[in-house]
Amino acid sequence: MIRDIRSLDLNLLKALDALLIECNATRAAERLGLTQPAVSGLLARLRDAFGDPLFVRGQRGMLPTERALQLAGPVRQVLEAAEALLQRPAFVPAEADMTLTLAATDYALQAVVAPFLVRLRVEAPGIRVAALAADSLALQARFDTGDLDLALTTPQTALPALHARTLFEEDYVVALREDHPDAAAPLGLDRYCALDHALVSLAGGGFAGVADAALAGLGRSRRVVLSVSSFLVLAGILRSTDLIATVPRRLLRDMPGLAIRPLPLPVPGFTKIAVWHERTHRDEGHRWLRGLLFETARAA
Repeated sequence: MIRDIRSLDLNLLKALDALLIECNATRAAERLGLTQPAVSGLLARLRDAFGDPLFVRGQRGMLPTERALQLAGPVRQVLEAAEALLQRPAFVPAEADMTLTLAATDYALQAVVAPFLVRLRVEAPGIRVAALAADSLALQARFDTGDLDLALTTPQTALPALHARTLFEEDYVVALREDHPDAAAPLGLDRYCALDHALVSLAGGGFAGVADAALAGLGRSRRVVLSVSSFLVLAGILRSTDLIATVPRRLLRDMPGLAIRPLPLPVPGFTKIAVWHERTHRDEGHRWLRGLLFETARAA
């Protein structure tokens, strides 16, 4: 008789369930994909396990004992619960109730996360989003502990242990206010170098960026008079001054009051990627969220 759940073989319960349904060893064997002798062997083990004959011979086949009938419901519940463990629950975006925690710079928040949230609010309004600053985060540790689900970064800072996908390739343009004296036509290199510039220094306090490295290669330089740590702050400053800035193109999407002009020199762009942990790689909800993010980034 069973006295310890650790000694219970799930295959025995499957055999008992089939026998209860068919009340015939041959048909039960067919249902289980086994031979009749194999089912007879399982029945012998079942009788020993439960201390009851379970089935007796009748004129029309096997008749379940009272003990077998008592076991029928609980055995079916156990098997259904075991089957449910193997099934991925269907993910319905409109009914989802979960939290996505992501890390991003303020550039990525504006260029990627903002349009993503617009679609998310329509398609899955029950999903909450916690946006963390990407700088100063120990990404791998945060992923490992489950404190982070997704990060928007670059290939240079991505970790090899994480899954990754490219979102887009970004390039740089010149941004200045719409009524700036130089907004009417493309800037030449001389004028670009003569104007006062603002730039974003994510580390804080820096007065040189990607454009300065490109200018140095041409034997030229520019005058940077303002360094800020936020792209979003920069937009407001450009609208109210004669400063110009070299910024990623996507940052200026839907930015009123600013004009965009091509750079008068080649400046290398960058690649923006999304990274995530193996922990959420196969989760249906997170897969759907990543898909929506990828689609939004492509469409922008």
